[in-house]
Amino acid sequence: MAVLENAGRASSGLAATAGGAVPAGGPYAADPVLVVMGVSGSGKSTVAALLAERLGWDSYEGDDLHPDENVAKMAAGTPLDDDDRAPWLDTVSSWIVEHAMAGVPGVITCSALKRKYRDVLREHNVVFVYLRGSRDLLGDRMAAREGHFMPTTLLDSQVATLEPPEADERHVVVDAGRSPEDEADDVIRALGLAPVA
Repeated sequence: MAVLENAGRASSGLAATAGGAVPAGGPYAADPVLVVMGVSGSGKSTVAALLAERLGWDSYEGDDLHPDENVAKMAAGTPLDDDDRAPWLDTVSSWIVEHAMAGVPGVITCSALKRKYRDVLREHNVVFVYLRGSRDLLGDRMAAREGHFMPTTLLDSQVATLEPPEADERHVVVDAGRSPEDEADDVIRALGLAPVA
């Protein structure tokens, strides 16, 4: 199930929230960028890829934008701090801004764990898609995946860092743990988007 929070827009077909539509507020709102966010193991990459495929939109794996130093630090089991994340968030933001300025919708993954991280990424056309899952679910998923630099030992630090999106942030909450196809469908329905596939 997807719960819509502050994701309305007047001109482009996104559904209004229960509390009413949020004004578009900028020239790029007709071409959204979805930032698929959440703790490691929540399914960001899979759901983002499905959304991009079904919508026919550009997509990017945010983890691939981490500097090598960040990847090495996480692979060694050391959590990133705010200073580590800053250049990465700036790079993710650049991808978002480029798409906003070109009027091209897109989907990008980014853990975006803290509100101040999301503030770096926030543009008028951004909707955060928060994949919410239990600690047990996330741990099981992390343990089962292969070839990822993020060890399961960092899960607790990510859970502790997480600040879920607040009511005044434009976002959709999706309960993880179901099929990724169902989760992607929930996002498309909640935002009133038109799939091409």
